[in-house]
Amino acid sequence: MTASGIYVYGVVRRSHPLSPGAVGVGEPPAPVRLLPADDLAVVVSAAYPGLRARRRDLMAHQGLLMTLAEAGPVLPMRFGMVAPDEATVLAGVAARHGEHVAVLERLDSRVEMNIKITPVQDNLAALLREDPAVRRIREETRRHPGYEANVRLGEAVAAGLRRRAAVAAARLPAEFAGITGMADDVRPGPDVEGCVLNVSFLVPRREEGRFRNVAERFAADHRDRLELRVTGPLPCYSFVAPQPVPARA
Repeated sequence: MTASGIYVYGVVRRSHPLSPGAVGVGEPPAPVRLLPADDLAVVVSAAYPGLRARRRDLMAHQGLLMTLAEAGPVLPMRFGMVAPDEATVLAGVAARHGEHVAVLERLDSRVEMNIKITPVQDNLAALLREDPAVRRIREETRRHPGYEANVRLGEAVAAGLRRRAAVAAARLPAEFAGITGMADDVRPGPDVEGCVLNVSFLVPRREEGRFRNVAERFAADHRDRLELRVTGPLPCYSFVAPQPVPARA
């Protein structure tokens, strides 16, 4: 199959090791190589027509970046970034060379840890104790039952549970900020349906275990209000520019 451009995974230092036989996206998986760019290098492979966000390719992209990150800092690209040719890639890196070097230095020995928080869905008793508005709607529904009343009650309960979770979740960034060395930076993530908080932390790799312990303790302290999920370590997507090199999605 004829290649239709250069698939870009990320930017690393030129000395960054690349495992022999490393492969990326595509069917069959495309061999990965380093494209030197002065003291930097761009991790690339051939791009083929028809590339889609299939689970196989998403996992290949993520897995390669995780492997690279274990050996040193990486400026990761999102899945599906393709440049028309090597010259375009090299020109883009050269134009932002100083920025890339500074970011790689900042990311060295660090990982991204993401936390998502959703409301607890089965604690109506606590909500009724704390929220007089929901309590009033429930009493009205009991006195005048019906479809519309049930819908109104359901909406009020969902909103109330979300409010309780959001109030507790708002304390989490300060919880981490107050612990020395726990995280070097924090970035809010995009809105996620059902979540009251989606936030990523730039964490020294040596602190990953302590970070998880603090997150688990926070979840336990607020178990009646929220459910917390930790994802990571991840490539540091949230702490680099959206596109280290010119590419099209």
